[in-house]
Amino acid sequence: MVKNITEKDYKDAAFDLGVRVEALKAVADVESSGSGFLANGYPKILFEGHLFHNFTSGIYDVIEPTISYSKWTKKYYLGGEKEYTRLHIAAALDREAALKSTSWGRFQILGANYKDAGYESLVGFVHEMHISEKCHLKAFCNVIRKWDLIDALKYLKWDEFAYKYNGPGYKANQYDKKMEMAYLKYTLGD
Repeated sequence: MVKNITEKDYKDAAFDLGVRVEALKAVADVESSGSGFLANGYPKILFEGHLFHNFTSGIYDVIEPTISYSKWTKKYYLGGEKEYTRLHIAAALDREAALKSTSWGRFQILGANYKDAGYESLVGFVHEMHISEKCHLKAFCNVIRKWDLIDALKYLKWDEFAYKYNGPGYKANQYDKKMEMAYLKYTLGD
């Protein structure tokens, strides 16, 4: 099975949503640095210890301070395949909380948002994130419908989109500017 999103996948999703293909590609590029999968075939993930802390009421903060902590920080991110090490440690403590605290795939959809992504179960969502970027795109389209983000994407309101999709920390990470630059790359060429 082809794991990458095809041009046809992008065109079909863009048509369905009423947005530009370049806008979808811009979000995909910024969220996952251009790929939804690692070289080993697993989906890209990012484990968020502050969310694990919230889902577990902080009961693991003392025994696993790099896995469970009260405030967001990227200090404990390991990146790439090493994020799975963090996920596995957390899953040994509380599997459901660990999966909910992890962002998955090309569009980095948080496990806690599995219902908004169109899935009945968290496990079903995680399973599909292992299949293909087309599954990532389908989940992303469901999320932006559910979160009423289509107009922000359609009218290229990158700050509004980034705020609602990435949360209030979007400015510190310049998600809005990065998406705008990626969009311009696609529309104007390199």
